[in-house]
Order: sequence, then structure tokens, then C-alpha cells
Amino acid sequence: MIKFVLMVNRQGQTRLSRYYQPVELNRRAALEADVVRCCLSRKKDQCSFVEYKDFKLVYRQYAALYIVVGVTDTENELSIYELVHNFVEVLDKYFSRVIMFNLDRVHIILDEMIQNGHIVETNKSRVLAPLTAIDKMADS
Repeated sequence: MIKFVLMVNRQGQTRLSRYYQPVELNRRAALEADVVRCCLSRKKDQCSFVEYKDFKLVYRQYAALYIVVGVTDTENELSIYELVHNFVEVLDKYFSRVIMFNLDRVHIILDEMIQNGHIVETNKSRVLAPLTAIDKMADS
């Protein structure tokens, strides 16, 4: 099961966070800082799967952006690694440029792909269907 998804820049600033299990707000900042420090300190030739406390971290770097997913010990790391890549491909398909000004749209995409910590959709067209409908309504 997926516990959380973070999008972080190289400076360690969280750009997007989505939690699928309750975490107190005061603990989130400490958790994010520790997780980011753990992933950013690793070398490029090291594995993208990290054992961290009572769960695993699966992360992937795209240019200046890191996407970090916290999962339970029973989750398949490779499937999450591919989910991250699929998520980035969906973002790339929808956004032609900078995504940081459209975080509401990124949340919609993430919610279409993951619900309650479980992967529910990976088909790019189906994931983008709600956004396409919203865009058509906004244009008319």
C-alpha cells in the first residue's frame, strides 16, 4: 500500500505532498525533511529503493524534480517505480511546460491514479479524461 507521494526539488523543498494514511501536521514536516535528506544524499549509481524506518522509499529523479513514494514493506518496489514513471508520462502528456503553477491539476491526476493508497488506474487516456472534460467546460 502507498503511504505517501512527494514531489521535491533539488533544494529539498516539497512542491507536492499527498498522504494516504493519517500523519499529524507537525510530524509531516519532520518526516518530509528526513525522507528528502535520505533520498537526495544518495548517489546516482545507487538503487532507488531505500529501507526507511517501518516502510520503503521508492524514488525517481527527473531533471531537478524528485518524486518519492513511501510504501509498506509488502508492496512491490518495481511496480511503484513504474507507477512513478507512468505518472511523469501523464504529466508530460498533459502539461507542455511548467507544472508548478498548476498543482491543482497535478492533484487531480494523482487522485485518478491512486485512491486510498492503492493504484486504480494507469491508462494515460483514462487518467486524463476528467481534466479533458474540465478543460472543455472551461473553454465553452
